[in-house]
Amino acid sequence: MKVIAIMPLAEQRGGGEMMFLDLMQQGRQAGIEWLAIFLEEGPMVEQVRALGIDTRVIVSGRLRQVHCFISTVLQIAMVARRERADAIANWMWITHLYGGLAAIATGLPAVWYQLEVPNPKSWLVRLATLLPARAIITLSKDGQQEQAKIWPYRPTPLVYPGVALDRFEPAILPSPLEARIKLGLPVQGPLIGIVGRLQRWKGMHTLIAAMPQILQRYPDAHCVVVGGKHDLEPEYEDFLKTQIADLDLSDRVSMVGLQRNIPEWMQAMDIVVHASDKEPFGIVVIEAMALGKPVIAGNAGGPTEIITDSVNGLLTPYNDVDALAIAVLRYLENPEFAQNMGIAARQRALDFSTQRYAQNFVNVVRAAVSRVPQILRSATTASPLN
Repeated sequence: MKVIAIMPLAEQRGGGEMMFLDLMQQGRQAGIEWLAIFLEEGPMVEQVRALGIDTRVIVSGRLRQVHCFISTVLQIAMVARRERADAIANWMWITHLYGGLAAIATGLPAVWYQLEVPNPKSWLVRLATLLPARAIITLSKDGQQEQAKIWPYRPTPLVYPGVALDRFEPAILPSPLEARIKLGLPVQGPLIGIVGRLQRWKGMHTLIAAMPQILQRYPDAHCVVVGGKHDLEPEYEDFLKTQIADLDLSDRVSMVGLQRNIPEWMQAMDIVVHASDKEPFGIVVIEAMALGKPVIAGNAGGPTEIITDSVNGLLTPYNDVDALAIAVLRYLENPEFAQNMGIAARQRALDFSTQRYAQNFVNVVRAAVSRVPQILRSATTASPLN
């Protein structure tokens, strides 16, 4: 089966882009021949091309540029016809606006991957849902439930993402001390870290606000924030820097910007915090768990489908400074508990391999394209455990 995968972004900024790369890498082994179309230029184009995948770029411009929008749809349709594609798989709702129309023009079946917990009131998401789709694949139960509320109903199979577990194998990485030395981080005292794009809903400010309580008990503790500025919230980085200065934490909180060698940065941490508000899934959570790190994540959204509280991690409410501080101190004050959480976390992470994710994704695409209702109904419960 030849499937055109349409990706709006060509620069890796977060977990969604890594998921696309993982699917391209593993999907062919699962039985699909991909043809990737990016809607912008960027480094991911060559990354996918280096995998031996036919890769094209059709620069779409902005949605409000009507002539560019129409041109993009027509170009996608031309590629689909010329390459005799069997289906179109769109990455995120915005891409389905292009790929969905191209699918109508060519008579091909289309699916799209809903990477967020959709707001049923969003007119753009409603518009994307109006366009025919054999399936809207979701990555969490929250997303599945919310998407199912949007008319018209489309099948919403669930496919959990995966993590390239071999990159997060502690045995192949420097020890935590060696990683700290290599990265120029403090070698004394507990190191608490958070990884993600700098957006308010990611909750970096909550961890920073919790540091004074942590430092009261552990004055040699340090916090590191790993993540780059986001185009939609460029002011948040300055907000965090001001917060750090106002709390007199300049020597205790380090903001190190966007980093590529995430496994080494996480390996250096004693505790990994993921403080997002209703995270759609939480790739970073699994990455930290794969390293055997004690993890703290939000008690809503995707992380609740990964972590069982006090079994393989801890869950706290979004923006609750006190609860987050208590959770960090719970780990620091009971090293045996922290170690047991890390062991259980690593075992849980093994359920989320990229191979399993790609196979589940391909199974859903095949079922949707071939219109086998029973298979598709089974796919709606697909999880890394199946």
